[in-house]
Amino acid sequence: MQFLGTVIVISSILMAPNVDAKIFERCELAKKLEEAGLNSYKGYSIGDWLCMAHYESGFDTSFVDHNPDGSSEYGIFQLNSAWCAPGHHVSLSAHPPDLLNRHILDDVMCAKLIVSSKNSMNAWDSWSRHCSGHDLSKWLKGCDVNIKTDSPKINS
Repeated sequence: MQFLGTVIVISSILMAPNVDAKIFERCELAKKLEEAGLNSYKGYSIGDWLCMAHYESGFDTSFVDHNPDGSSEYGIFQLNSAWCAPGHHVSLSAHPPDLLNRHILDDVMCAKLIVSSKNSMNAWDSWSRHCSGHDLSKWLKGCDVNIKTDSPKINS
């Protein structure tokens, strides 16, 4: 009987997803984004990034959305599988699970590529609808981050 119990426990461990996912708290994510160099990157504040990530994934690194066109969006920024495809610095097609874990540096690298493109933050519909042109100071309220606002936004 003990053997059967051991087999059941081992089976359930092996069947559990092996993703080190995380749902970030707002200020915790703000600090991570600041450390990753997104504070005023291409003129966008940490408030822009927090607002977008909230509406895209609810700060959940394991969130995946499948689109009708066959593409998928991954992780905390909902990075589309076509955005950082092979040939770019980050490849979503090769390693989508890397975008679903608590280590968001690869997500940030892809997001920087996207924001550096002609679409900028407008690549995310949620940012255009909920964040662009709004007072984003509420996203940083109570968080210990250094707010930079001196760079102009490009292509917004």
